[in-house]
Order: sequence, then structure tokens, then C-alpha cells
Amino acid sequence: MNKIHFDNMKNWFWIMVLILSVSFIIGGSFGIFKFENPRINKVITAIGFLLQVIYFSRIFWYKNYVQWNKKGAVIKINSFRSKSLSFNEITTTEINDEKLVVTTINEKVTTFNLRNIIKSDVQRLNDIIVSNSVANA
Repeated sequence: MNKIHFDNMKNWFWIMVLILSVSFIIGGSFGIFKFENPRINKVITAIGFLLQVIYFSRIFWYKNYVQWNKKGAVIKINSFRSKSLSFNEITTTEINDEKLVVTTINEKVTTFNLRNIIKSDVQRLNDIIVSNSVANA
């Protein structure tokens, strides 16, 4: 049985990584600090971009990954590709036969294959979707 990695985007560590990376990019690009060796600014800029790559590549670190905030979620389960859901468009969710079926306002149906996923993680995913969607309001 596989686990789902859940990532609420309110994690202050990752927010600070983004702020630090933008600071490095701006500071290194515009040469705000003067160093004896001008290559140091290029290194600082490169570190900033590396931090950005690390932040935005997190979805590829895990086979099963859910990232969400109050507006929507990005879900990647048993696939290389992810699907984005906007919580204000979701009308119903149901779990049946190891599948999560999400229906949106415009009758678009999105299905996630939950084969070999731990039941508690499936329930947590469903709870996240239901608690943030229009159907709950």
C-alpha cells in the first residue's frame, strides 16, 4: 500500500524558501551588494534559481502527491501527470471501487485511480476536497 504525500501550501518553511530565492535573484541580478569578485553576484543569482527549481519540483519527488490551499488543489495519484481542481467548481465527490470521482459545476467528471493507496489517505483526500468545495458551503 502506498501513501499520499499531502502538502498544504501554508507551510512557512517553503514560503521562506521562496522569499529567500526571490531575494537572491534580485540581489544577484542587480548587484545590490558590491563584492571584490563580480562572479559572486552570478553565484547568488544561481542559488536563487536553484531554490526555485527545488520548490517547484516537489510534485515530481513523490508518486502520489496532493498540494492544496483554500482556492484549489493539484492532485497526482498513480500517474506522472497531475490534475488541478478548483474548489469553487466542485459539486460532488464519491469514492467507489478504488476510484475517486469528482464532478464540477459544468458536469466535468475527473476520476482518480486509488488502487494501492492507504484507506486513511484516501479518506483524508476526500475530506480535504469536501471541506473546501462549494458542495460543503
